[in-house]
Amino acid sequence: GNYSSISEGKNWQVKKIIVEKGESLSLQLHNHRSEHWVVVKGQAKVQVGEDFHILHKNQSIYIPVGVLHRMENIGQDNVEFIETQIGDYLGEDDIIRYQDDFGRV
Repeated sequence: GNYSSISEGKNWQVKKIIVEKGESLSLQLHNHRSEHWVVVKGQAKVQVGEDFHILHKNQSIYIPVGVLHRMENIGQDNVEFIETQIGDYLGEDDIIRYQDDFGRV
């Protein structure tokens, strides 16, 4: 998939992220930011820590700082979601990957 930045401020950033059919984000955590995900299209299986959730359009989930998380597209269409990041550092290098389908671990 891909992402695009929608808006940002000093300690926050909003992105639109697309996860293609049959794909998933890496299993990861962040040391400096929390995230709020709102699904706007599709169906996803989301892991937050040891818990798993099925999310549909207009449902959301909160990922605290330092907690492992992942999103998997389990539907027939692309998953599109809005991610709001809040924290003292929002750089892309604050991603610690544990599993990744694209060899970035």
